[in-house]
Amino acid sequence: MSFASFSEFFAMGTHGPYVWSCYAISLIVLGLNVALPILARRRYLQDEARRLRREELK
Repeated sequence: MSFASFSEFFAMGTHGPYVWSCYAISLIVLGLNVALPILARRRYLQDEARRLRREELK
């Protein structure tokens, strides 16, 4: 692939919006695949700590 300028590279002919939106959607999905398990683990550990504190008080 050969582009005459950097702006032509971003435009990708007339396919620029499609190409860059696909990249953006892919990055969002990959980010969610990393972030959601981390958040779920943090929530689980907080719930378990809360449960253990309740059991100690009984």
